[in-house]
Formats: sequence, structure tokens, C-alpha cells
Amino acid sequence: MISRDLAIGILRDSGCSEKVIEHCIAVAQLALEIAQGLKAQGRDVNMALVEVGGLLHDIGRAKSHGMDHAIAGAKIAADNGIDPEVIEIIKRHIGAGITSEEAKTMGLPEDDYMPVTLEQKIVAHADNLIKGTERISLESRIRKMREKNFDIAIIERTQKLAGEIGIY
Repeated sequence: MISRDLAIGILRDSGCSEKVIEHCIAVAQLALEIAQGLKAQGRDVNMALVEVGGLLHDIGRAKSHGMDHAIAGAKIAADNGIDPEVIEIIKRHIGAGITSEEAKTMGLPEDDYMPVTLEQKIVAHADNLIKGTERISLESRIRKMREKNFDIAIIERTQKLAGEIGIY
């Protein structure tokens, strides 16, 4: 697993703005706190994977600020020889996941973007609770999703993911 400093260097070298890098650092910090809480409950969590996945989750924002940033990010990470487990976190972090059917209607490549592993779920959940560098409540995130007319299935999935992680 690469180091925190190397991950931040890859974000910079890929062309991410300082604003995106600061967001990624905030998400990684919250993801680590969530992971630590789950670990204290006896859950088996790969802390290094959570940290690097949190740091690199938005690397695709160097190329796009649309929903396709997850796909762009997975490609950038692969081109940089990043661990496949981290690439999957990058690919699957958007919202609380997107099904292949939803991806098709959103103009994304038809693929499954649902978080599966605990580490993928932790990073996706942490990302939902960070706006910029500020922590927000789940209720605030849901309100913002409703304001942007997100599909009800995605909103419900976000709530379900929060309940599954069990830490807000």
C-alpha cells in the first residue's frame, strides 16, 4: 500500500486542485475515524486501504467534475499502478453506489458502481458526510440530494449505507 504522502503527491501530479486535495484529506480523516469506530466494535477493517482510498477517491476530479469522475479516477489510478483494491474504492465511491441500470441512464459506462467491501462502504459514506472540507450531517446530505432531484432509490441507498455503517 502506498503512503499518505505519496497518495497526496499523486493527486497533485494528476492535476487535482488544492481544493480537491483538501477535500480528499478531510474524507480520508473521517473515513479513518469511522473505520476506527468499527474496528473497536470488532469489525475487521484494513485501515491503510481506507486511508489511501479516502485520499484518492476523487483523483478523477483532475479530469471531470461530473459523475464520470469515478471512472476517470479509476483510469488515472490504474495508469499510476495503484493497488486494484484502491481502484475499486475510487470506482465505487459515488453517492452510496450506482447500479449498472442507473449508470446507463446517467450516461456512464454500463457497470456496477455499488460499494461491496467494508472499506468501499466506509469511504463512500465518509464522502457523503464531507462537503468541501466541512463535515455535514446525514440529514443535510439527504436534503441536498432532494434539492438536486436525486432519484429516490439513490437517497434511500444513502440512508441504508449510513445505517449499515452505523456511525454518522
